[in-house]
Amino acid sequence: MYLHSVAAYLPAAIIDNAHFTRLNGLADEWIIERTGIRERRKAAPGENSNTMAIAATDAVLAQAPAFAADSIDLIVVGTYTPHDTIFTAAHAVQRHLGINEIPTVSISSACSSLLNAVEIVEGYFAMNKARRALVVVSEHNTAYNNEEDTIAGHLWGDGAAALLISKDRMSPADLLIREVVTGGAAPVSKADEAVTLKPVERGIVMPFGRDVFQQACTYMARVTQTLLDKHHIPNQELTYLIPHQANLRISLNVAKQLGLAPERAVSNIERLGNTGCAGAAIALAEVWDTIKAGNKVIVTVFGGGYSYGAMLLERN
Repeated sequence: MYLHSVAAYLPAAIIDNAHFTRLNGLADEWIIERTGIRERRKAAPGENSNTMAIAATDAVLAQAPAFAADSIDLIVVGTYTPHDTIFTAAHAVQRHLGINEIPTVSISSACSSLLNAVEIVEGYFAMNKARRALVVVSEHNTAYNNEEDTIAGHLWGDGAAALLISKDRMSPADLLIREVVTGGAAPVSKADEAVTLKPVERGIVMPFGRDVFQQACTYMARVTQTLLDKHHIPNQELTYLIPHQANLRISLNVAKQLGLAPERAVSNIERLGNTGCAGAAIALAEVWDTIKAGNKVIVTVFGGGYSYGAMLLERN
């Protein structure tokens, strides 16, 4: 299974920390120290998870002419911030592309949805039910966020990314997806209440951020090390670690546990905030052109509900 291309879409509006200083008195330095976030993107009126998913799809197809849109035979879209829970983002992308009668799936496993979506593709490929897939991850956090929440209201940003995945290699530049591993740790600690979004009650809340921090550091480091060990890859041979973009301190902690220099951990949270399941895919798009032959990359994720995973990529 090969990753042919990845591209991102980001809304134009930039919300800096000064906005939250004016709104609820949170100092710029306080936000940066605890999260690493300096600014984040906010969807414009009329934008939503569906429109951003479509924009990311157009972006990835534009940069990959060999991957014709009409050759796509599977669409999987991940989001926990849906615009419509019935006509989902996956349906919106399919309608936009005009490709009829193919498997079209929307999923939500919190911020781990990216890797679960890739696993779904892997399953369809293994059963010979598809050969070329489009995976999209899109989050409209600001539609659900309460900016006046001084605990978590300043964390969230909007954005989307799209990946083109094929069963067979299409180009020498394709990244081999060597393995994807995912799991769920919902029985652990405060997984049921640490981060929640109950649309019929209120928006995104995070009353147990410290527990999220501890479990994210534990599980992302553990699953990454497991993948490295299984494939007999010394940690120092890892070109990039792309962690879920939740908190800069989490990313640096995971890199430290793995014995990696801080610059090996790709980060966009300073500029984009927490973009949910789209964050790691956006980060991969940002370093895509710097990945050289022989380079190895691990994307590792952790989400509310304490789902987690890692994906090993290699350009060979």
